[in-house]
Amino acid sequence: MQHANALNRINRLPISRFHKTMLLAVSFAYFFEFADINSFATTAPKLISLWGVTVDHVAYVTSLSFVGMFIGSLAGGAVADRWGRKRALVHTTVFFGVFSFVSVFSWDIVSLGVFRVLTSAGLSAMTVAGVVYINEMYPAAVRGKYQAYAIVIGICGTPVTNLIASAVVPLSDWSWRLVYLWGSLGLLLVLFTRHLKESPRWYESKGDHAKADAVLREIEEQVGAETGPLPEPAPPVEEAPVTRASLRLLLRKKYLLPTLLLTVVWVTQTIGFFGYSSWAPTLLAKEGFSVEKSVFYVALTTVGAPLGSYLAALVTDRFERKWCLVVFGTVIALCGLLYGLTFNPVLIIVFGFLVNLFERGYTALGYAYSPEVFDTRGRSLGTSVSYGLGRLSNAAGPLIVAALYTNHGYRSVFYFIAATWLVGAVTLALFGPRTRAARLAESRLGPDKVPAG
Repeated sequence: MQHANALNRINRLPISRFHKTMLLAVSFAYFFEFADINSFATTAPKLISLWGVTVDHVAYVTSLSFVGMFIGSLAGGAVADRWGRKRALVHTTVFFGVFSFVSVFSWDIVSLGVFRVLTSAGLSAMTVAGVVYINEMYPAAVRGKYQAYAIVIGICGTPVTNLIASAVVPLSDWSWRLVYLWGSLGLLLVLFTRHLKESPRWYESKGDHAKADAVLREIEEQVGAETGPLPEPAPPVEEAPVTRASLRLLLRKKYLLPTLLLTVVWVTQTIGFFGYSSWAPTLLAKEGFSVEKSVFYVALTTVGAPLGSYLAALVTDRFERKWCLVVFGTVIALCGLLYGLTFNPVLIIVFGFLVNLFERGYTALGYAYSPEVFDTRGRSLGTSVSYGLGRLSNAAGPLIVAALYTNHGYRSVFYFIAATWLVGAVTLALFGPRTRAARLAESRLGPDKVPAG
């Protein structure tokens, strides 16, 4: 047995410039993730007229992108466990930035589809790395709030990109390519690298207590110089070194139940949100709105996204995260349904705004909730597998949406999306573990003295 004290030492740190710089770096990565994730949705209406792309083509590219996200999620968890949380965050961001840049030079729907699959893999891998990194680097009492703050800043990438797309896509037959060039700017995360520290908790999970201590001393010196003498941490606890986690670990009851629960959460979130966001511009265009109006309306609705993440920041550490997720999911189902039942431009914008507001709040809450139901050993693996399965599920989502639209019309798509959100909310209400009491106890007592979920 070896002594581990990283969590205790991190938990007693006041928020300082170190934490704010880290928040800025992760938020920057999130910004260009959200900037890039809907790039195809905003350019698809133009490609329909320019390349003769059909709704089925849009469905296939979108579906394959989510297969890429599934692969990326698993890879992101594996890389974060093998190379470290910081290196995983940087490398995966560079990966998606490179392939977003390559998308600029696409020559047909097949080439663009291939590049989007690779970009999507990097986006999902970065998300897993970023979620785990924040979870391990912030004090337990406020990590949910700072997870949400990162989303508040990052989610601004969605309305900014949609507004850019609404301005540049109609300009010419080639200007849609600028949307992908914009998304590639995530590459600039490398400028933050020297300001980031590797997770001491990751070093400890590998049994490298010397490196964990060295990093902690650097952080404590930096924080102490700004805030003054630091309080003494809680005493260290006995902890066995963590060996490399295999997929079979998740078959143990301790990990299987939370993995299944979170898989339902991320499956319903993925199909529910991307069924809406990936299709809204195209479906509005198909229903008679001009490409310019459909993209502009959707751009206006996404202004609600950062406000939703800020709302999550206000409630995430104050209330039980499980019940916040249930409430947010139910509201999304209702607003999404009302969005699909109207063709009034004002109501489309209002209900679309509310969908984006509560969905982005839901995502921020989910990012904080997911890693909390696992211990250090299972955190990266469990988060990556459940998140990845959620993304994989949407390989079928666009095909379902296309079939519903073709066979049953516009409104059937939104009945389906509302039902999906309700399934997630009910599942959480019935089976979701509460984490607030354990989180508060962890902040007082230290790691492994309370159950992970």
